[in-house]
Amino acid sequence: MPQRTVIAPEVVFEDEFIDGVKKIFEEMIVFNRVLGLKITTINPTWVKARIDMRNELVGHYLYNRLHGGVISASLDALGGFAVMVAIGARHMDETPQQRLQRFAKLGTIDLRVDYLRPGIGEWFEMRAEVMRLGSRVASTRMEFMGPDGKLMSTGSAAYIVS
Repeated sequence: MPQRTVIAPEVVFEDEFIDGVKKIFEEMIVFNRVLGLKITTINPTWVKARIDMRNELVGHYLYNRLHGGVISASLDALGGFAVMVAIGARHMDETPQQRLQRFAKLGTIDLRVDYLRPGIGEWFEMRAEVMRLGSRVASTRMEFMGPDGKLMSTGSAAYIVS
């Protein structure tokens, strides 16, 4: 994915912020826990996550194919997470705890997902990039890939940030 907006490439997050934002995403957002989303990379403008295939996530029992709702929910969640991290990068003058409080109003206002290939594999990787972070709305692009690195789905979303 080409990087379109440079928010703060020189930002180095504190361990307290990284641990806190991961805890919010992986543990406190219960649906993300149900999906099994795990953050693998945190960068000020893009993030990566992984999801392992489980029987509870099957959408087509004959092909052991991942449910499309799992794909769209994962992309939506990761797009929101990318925005959370970008907001944190924008406000490095605040303490990590103050930045972690800024996510209370974040919400999806538009989501588009294109399914390109069936979700078949033992695990999947997602990537989300913040294209623009405004004072009220943020936009993202997301990718959902199989274990072989092939692109299975793409997404784009807009989030309310204030």
